[in-house]
Amino acid sequence: MSLKTTLAALALVAAGGFGLWSMSSSDGSQTLIPVGAALAQDAGATQNTAPAADAPAIEIKDMTLGPVDAKVTLIEYASYTCPHCANFHANVFKDLKRDYIDTGKIHFIYREVYFDRYGLWASMVARCGGEMKYFGVQDLLYSNVQEWAGSDDPNVVVENLKKIGRTAGMTDAQLDACMQDGAKAQAMVDHFEASMQEYDVQGTPTLVVNGTKHSNMTYADLKALIDAELAK
Repeated sequence: MSLKTTLAALALVAAGGFGLWSMSSSDGSQTLIPVGAALAQDAGATQNTAPAADAPAIEIKDMTLGPVDAKVTLIEYASYTCPHCANFHANVFKDLKRDYIDTGKIHFIYREVYFDRYGLWASMVARCGGEMKYFGVQDLLYSNVQEWAGSDDPNVVVENLKKIGRTAGMTDAQLDACMQDGAKAQAMVDHFEASMQEYDVQGTPTLVVNGTKHSNMTYADLKALIDAELAK
């Protein structure tokens, strides 16, 4: 199944179509289904979508928590518009953070997945405040997903996301600059496509524990996996 998406179909705040839709499956994951869609100018325009020829490449880093030399590395692939990811964040991640991340037992890597333009915009806002604010903004995005993403009007969604950014201490000028940075949006899409291919990820949430891929699971099951790795 192809996971290819383009900036024209997904990244632009000005684009009306979706590059990818999603479908829930029985195991509690969100499956990627590529779909083509027409574009419509229905939100604030993003300009300069491609960097100048002499511009330096934009590096997109995964957001991480915990010591890089921990015995266990856990990668989470997730989307801000995936309800199963929001459920994982509310019911699994909080315990995972308390028991394993905050105690320095694991290195946690969060990799963004973009099912649709709303998810990409949310990630742009989360990254706008830098690494120090990222996971705090993430909490706001997941805990309020029904509120900020619940409109069919992209203008409303953009304003809802800006409200979350303001709550996290960002200014309108900062948020406008972040959400209108088409070159960075393209770099984020490129990074997303490459990171999905690394473990042939087809849905979210997907968890990778010390290089082994797993689908969505309860905290008890994830704890058992981590403890087994720590015991080796």
